[in-house]
Amino acid sequence: MISPNVNTAALRTIHRIHRQLADLRERLERGPRQIRAGKTHVAHQREQLANVQAEAKAVRMAADTKQLQLKSSEVKIKDLQNKLNSAASNREYQVLKDHIAAEKMADSVLDDEILEAWEKLEQCQKKIADAEADVEKAEQKAGKIREEVERQAPLIQGDIKRLESELSEYEAVIPDNIRELYNRGVRQRGEDALAEIKNETCSGCHQRIPLNVINEIMLDHPMFCKSCGRLLYIPEDAVVG
Repeated sequence: MISPNVNTAALRTIHRIHRQLADLRERLERGPRQIRAGKTHVAHQREQLANVQAEAKAVRMAADTKQLQLKSSEVKIKDLQNKLNSAASNREYQVLKDHIAAEKMADSVLDDEILEAWEKLEQCQKKIADAEADVEKAEQKAGKIREEVERQAPLIQGDIKRLESELSEYEAVIPDNIRELYNRGVRQRGEDALAEIKNETCSGCHQRIPLNVINEIMLDHPMFCKSCGRLLYIPEDAVVG
């Protein structure tokens, strides 16, 4: 398609602006995603903290229960000792003695379990301290991300507005009879609506561009790639021939 002239340098600039705008818009959209990711990380760290706190609570409750069992057993042993001292027969004496030995054996096991529980609780307390530190770090990082995003957003928006205005000025050189094709390409492909010619091929679809088409572009006639529909231009440092 041969149309009224459009300077290929203008097309290079238009493509550059499209790329810059795409990058700025992506950065603008990335900000909220980063904030959400920061919040998600904080929530995860808080969940980890809650888990180790729940674990510590369960260990403490188990230890307290065993402590009560031990105290109850100690009272029971004392009562058995009193009965032993007043046993009426050797048989009763032996039964009571065996009962006391069994209770003491059970108490020994309880002592070991209580000791293990307190050691485990100590480990849980360390986990809690580590988890609390992780929560604090996550909150600080999330706060810094939010501050940076909020600081950058108006600057990026200002750059976008400036480039959109600059783009409109350069787009004015696009002839009316191809403007709809150009606009359709921008709607469909965004920054990829244009493509430079590298080594006589379209950089968008990598299909070979006929020399007569390249010649038309060199004469500032706007041409579209027949394979992908991108508006073609020749890069400033290209060697065509």
